[in-house]
Amino acid sequence: MLLETALLVVALSALGALIAGVILLSVLFFVGKRFFRTIVQRLFSLVVERLLEDKFHENLMELWSAVRRTSVQTILEIGLRAEGGKLIQRPLGSPKPLPHYDTLMFVAAQMARLPKEATIPVDMKVTLGPKSVKPLQIEIPLMISGMGFGVGLSEEAKRALARAAKQLGTATNSGEGPFLKEEREEAGKFIWQISRSAWGHSPQGIAVADMIEVQMGQGARMGPYTIEPNAVKGKAQKLMGISPLESAVSTAVIAGINTPWDWIKYVADLRAEAAGKPIAIKLMATGGLERDLAVCLEAGFDVLVIDGAQGGTAGASPMICDDLGIPSLLALVRAERFLREQGARQDVSLVVAGGYATPGECLKAIALGADAIYLGTVPLFALTHRQIHKVFPWEPLTQLVWYNSPYKQRLDINLASKSVVNVLKSMAMEMEEGVRALGKTALIELGPNDLVALDEWTAQVTGVKRAYS
Repeated sequence: MLLETALLVVALSALGALIAGVILLSVLFFVGKRFFRTIVQRLFSLVVERLLEDKFHENLMELWSAVRRTSVQTILEIGLRAEGGKLIQRPLGSPKPLPHYDTLMFVAAQMARLPKEATIPVDMKVTLGPKSVKPLQIEIPLMISGMGFGVGLSEEAKRALARAAKQLGTATNSGEGPFLKEEREEAGKFIWQISRSAWGHSPQGIAVADMIEVQMGQGARMGPYTIEPNAVKGKAQKLMGISPLESAVSTAVIAGINTPWDWIKYVADLRAEAAGKPIAIKLMATGGLERDLAVCLEAGFDVLVIDGAQGGTAGASPMICDDLGIPSLLALVRAERFLREQGARQDVSLVVAGGYATPGECLKAIALGADAIYLGTVPLFALTHRQIHKVFPWEPLTQLVWYNSPYKQRLDINLASKSVVNVLKSMAMEMEEGVRALGKTALIELGPNDLVALDEWTAQVTGVKRAYS
């Protein structure tokens, strides 16, 4: 609520500054500086008197009460629904504050266990799908999450992300869009995501990928979605094979899946096509997580990608973003615990996503059992670093990267790629520093005993010791 209030104050301040500027120029031109202070003072008095004297139902401050009771965003979304009478598509996920990693702290090495010197190297390498014929090996545990060409990002943005991933020695994910050969050419390690759309199963994408990821859900999207006629034009439309005159509707499930038992044959067929590459499944984390994971283990997936409720997307209805799923922290703890109980922890890799934005959050996730972390919002905003002046303040900075934006060609790919490299490199270096502070030399050495909980709820949920006991 403080954020919404602050935004309203900023907006009113900006409007006031603009009005004051116009008044100032007018006064300077017509009457000079002498009467400026008097005129401004009288105008200000008139505004304040109006606010103090008008009845509440006529008063502009009525909006202030509404904002404090709901939020600026809720009022905006009411307006968007009223305007079109259709599903609205909110980008970047939910703004709801959900339980995350703030109430966990690391146990630093000092006396009983000594920290490591800065010159000691830290092993940050990760192997995904260790039981597959061709496991995916990456240099750092941070990967670039799926953000689809056409359905989300521009070609320029996808190329910049792929180029950055290659320099970092990590993997980038195609997302739900069509196969873009320019992205694959820029990337080193490439993950092809099979989505529930007509273009989602690309033999070409499978052939050139280093890992296959089947997408059944994600933190901010579940079930079928519709692409309106002409919503996607140009190159992406051709690659997707959709008509400019008809809506394109994705299916609710992967083609060929009619019962949970169909997954066994699906994975077996896909494994033959993948030629030894690891096969992952991406899920929205829900209250029925263990039921879903049991089906995944039975089907034989090599990697589980669990996306918490903090996950974002290029566009999904506010209800899907706000009211489905469970937080990322709870999803990780439950998934890791289930894998251990089933005796599958050594055979199946666990990748987490949804709301991870700092090195500390990522390292805590690894200590709780994650093998790697998908990052979406972090590289997305890094793309626009030192380039926001090209659209700001008249447009949001994401207009530099969305496929349907008229400003997408303003994105400097080289600069964008360098910024993403710098951000993820910096995060990895901080994680290395954290590992040394714990007196360890490899990510694999981390565990729940390296953490303490600041409250009873966090201790109970994660199983780590309380800081106050």
